[in-house]
Amino acid sequence: MTEKRTARVRYKLKKVSSRNRLSVFRSNNHIYAQIIDDKKGITIASASTIEKEFTKSENDRKELAKIVGKKIAERSIEKGVKEVAFDKGKYKYHGLIKILADAARTEGLNF
Repeated sequence: MTEKRTARVRYKLKKVSSRNRLSVFRSNNHIYAQIIDDKKGITIASASTIEKEFTKSENDRKELAKIVGKKIAERSIEKGVKEVAFDKGKYKYHGLIKILADAARTEGLNF
């Protein structure tokens, strides 16, 4: 079921929008975000909780999701990308995924 949702979300994104893609992955322990240029097939910017600055942090998962959202927005704007399409993948727009998206929006990303 999750593969079907992933394919459906990605198909609709690529059909409707030619923007770069903000892809999110969530594991049991970490959360990852990437800005991907599908035309060139490259990753423009990335942020995740496995980076050194997060490993020593005592924050809970919600705070970490908010920080990752702010970091990915900051890094993508630094590279000149302000317009993205949000690829939530197989996840519902709920919980950590929503927190990350809202934090990225508040930092200046448009999607």
